[in-house]
Amino acid sequence: MKIICIGRNYAAHAKELRNELPTEPVFFMKPDTALLKENEFYYPDFTKELHHEIELVLKICKAGKHIQEEFAHKYYDEIGLGIDFTARDLQEDCKKKGLPWEKAKAFDNSAPIGNFISKSELELSNIRFGLKVNGVYKQQGNSADLIFSFDKVIAYVSQFVSLKVGDLIYTGTPEGVGPVKIGDRLEGELNGTNFLNLQIK
Repeated sequence: MKIICIGRNYAAHAKELRNELPTEPVFFMKPDTALLKENEFYYPDFTKELHHEIELVLKICKAGKHIQEEFAHKYYDEIGLGIDFTARDLQEDCKKKGLPWEKAKAFDNSAPIGNFISKSELELSNIRFGLKVNGVYKQQGNSADLIFSFDKVIAYVSQFVSLKVGDLIYTGTPEGVGPVKIGDRLEGELNGTNFLNLQIK
């Protein structure tokens, strides 16, 4: 199982980080050790600026490579919520030095995952989702605002990386990313239903 993350897939988020809008999907990967299914996350000691990024997550149900976009919908059957935790201070330092920034994204437990729902129960082009921190909405997004659709993402990524059953694709975060601190309670919602709960320890 691998975790594939799509960056800059919502225009407002790209702008808030002062990044150019991509002309093709931008992706990076996290190891399976990044996955966190429990409801507690321990703040790592190597960062002082840990940011939340709530994302819709696709669960791959069929192996494939070089998948054509018109067939991509056959390769995932469930959608859930996840958080792409980012050590923003480490990431910015690596960017300034022109270095890879895996250590800012791929560290242990940096990909908490919540519940999933069958995609047949959703209107894929109109999925509302958001993140509350201590009961206050910090991020709200809609799949209608994706720069690159789910199917386009799958088709693009599979040109370079073969997909396997159980792989997860984090599809990008909307605007409103920001820092978390010890003691914070994070709640992720999909179409108004709670799909993820996390306590920062």
